[in-house]
Amino acid sequence: MSEILHGNLDGLRDSVLAELRALTEWEIAPDEFLPRDLMQRLTQLSSSFNREIAVYITRDGGLVDVAVGTDSDVELRDYRLRRNRRRLSRVRCVHTHPNGDGHLSDVDLSALKSFRYDAMVAVGCLKGEPTNVQAAFLGPEESVIMERPYPWYKLPEAAWLQQIEDSDAVIGREQAAETGDERERAVLMGIESEESLAELARLAETAGAEVVGSFLQKRGKPDNALFIGKGRAEELSRDCQALEADVCIFDEELSGIQARNLEDMLGVKVIDRTMLILDIFAQRASSAEGKLQVELAQLQYRSARLIGASGALSRLAGGIGTRGPGESKLEMDRRRIRERIADLRRRLDEIEKQRGVRNKSRERSGIPVVALVGYTNAGKSTLLNVLTGASVYVEDQLFATLDTVSRRTETAEHTPYLLTDTVGFIRKLPHTLINAFRATLQEAADADVLVIVSDGASDQLMQQHDTVEQVLRELGAGDQPRIEAINKADLGRAEPALPGAILISALTGDGLDDLNRAIAEALQKTTVTATVFMPYAKGSLLQQIRGMGRVIDESYTDEGTRLTLVLPAADRDRIAARWGEDVFVN
Repeated sequence: MSEILHGNLDGLRDSVLAELRALTEWEIAPDEFLPRDLMQRLTQLSSSFNREIAVYITRDGGLVDVAVGTDSDVELRDYRLRRNRRRLSRVRCVHTHPNGDGHLSDVDLSALKSFRYDAMVAVGCLKGEPTNVQAAFLGPEESVIMERPYPWYKLPEAAWLQQIEDSDAVIGREQAAETGDERERAVLMGIESEESLAELARLAETAGAEVVGSFLQKRGKPDNALFIGKGRAEELSRDCQALEADVCIFDEELSGIQARNLEDMLGVKVIDRTMLILDIFAQRASSAEGKLQVELAQLQYRSARLIGASGALSRLAGGIGTRGPGESKLEMDRRRIRERIADLRRRLDEIEKQRGVRNKSRERSGIPVVALVGYTNAGKSTLLNVLTGASVYVEDQLFATLDTVSRRTETAEHTPYLLTDTVGFIRKLPHTLINAFRATLQEAADADVLVIVSDGASDQLMQQHDTVEQVLRELGAGDQPRIEAINKADLGRAEPALPGAILISALTGDGLDDLNRAIAEALQKTTVTATVFMPYAKGSLLQQIRGMGRVIDESYTDEGTRLTLVLPAADRDRIAARWGEDVFVN
């Protein structure tokens, strides 16, 4: 225990030394800057032997070190939880002044700059009681933000904690400006495989992070409290410090308690794969519907991970008859999230109704739909551009496009159809995203033909294809007519890895003629050309049939109307079942 107690310890009784060491067992809530009971204990001890005492408090509320000085000063320590010497140390220094004056000295301010504390705090003490307290923080360009002295019982704790965050953000931006790199430094942690970690690294880079470290722990079952276990978490904490990481990204979905415990132990921001994907979607969403869908997914994810901090979150109401514990901050957050989710769902339902109207109009026109589906970055958008002459945004990155895009084109036989580009799939696709984007992804389920585009340059082609199949089954599109296409043939395989797949290159144009023929053949199987004869007396029935397909010829005789149309094979069977085969003529 002696390593946590330093300084001028001569002449102090063993009982006093034990009391000083016991200070490190003090529990400080995350929303407390400096607890009153801790201040009182420090001033009692400081006055009892007339020496300054300094304690060091981390951002997660741990009291990690105690130093004793003389009656006029104490040797302040360079105590850092961040190896990067330009960033804040993540530790605030609180020390006593036994002469009763709580003003910070020039020496204190010099130490604040040299050791880059989160805050430098002086507590005046007189006759065993605290008097006033003054705090200082680092500001832009090495300036010092000096707070006025406050009575010890009226500290603006929330404002001072916020000032630490503000100072850290300012100093982080200044350092980024000096180095020319504003990206967050990310450490990755997984328990599945190196391949999954490699994909996580691409996701992190897509989100704008710089991956500085990647670690894998083979583990059959995640730890309930820390996901990776206490020992490995302690090692990861040291790794994050050594690599000067800003964030640690886990390859699996974390519970709220796991994320909070890991942040407390690692001392850096902790996010999981789901939150990372949601962040990418938030960056890429451009349409009004896409933005609403992403916000809905984010709120659904966060609502399940709101964690209270016991009584510290209690809110007191003002006025006679209303004092006492009111609605907790946790309950307010949940209520606001529920209200916002309900509002988003209402707005998305309205958009879905509008889409339904458009779909009915499209069905009346009889134009079939071919949907491009596949793993993210397989080249679907590039293929859409090549086949239709569109100019959809294309980039070699994950989830480059989110919004569903449809373009009209036709086969070599001049059969028109709509080619639709859908959002890419990925392993461990968050269920919140599937639910939020269900209306958009339904385009795939409603398509007449699916073109499953696989990445021929990927070593994980089969695993990625299995992921696509799984998501399609979840959407109810597992039995749709399909064409298998392996893209990037110029970079990948000479032979198809999937039986019957067409090797193509959207970049060079190789194999696209074969793909166009396959689409035309598939569309021919999904539609039929039928001729219906309907007497004039049954004109209302003719109108119903006309709305089922695309009319290509219509003629009139003395007995009735002869109508030739292209319609889905299933609709042709429904007509026969309802009105009999006699309505059809050769």
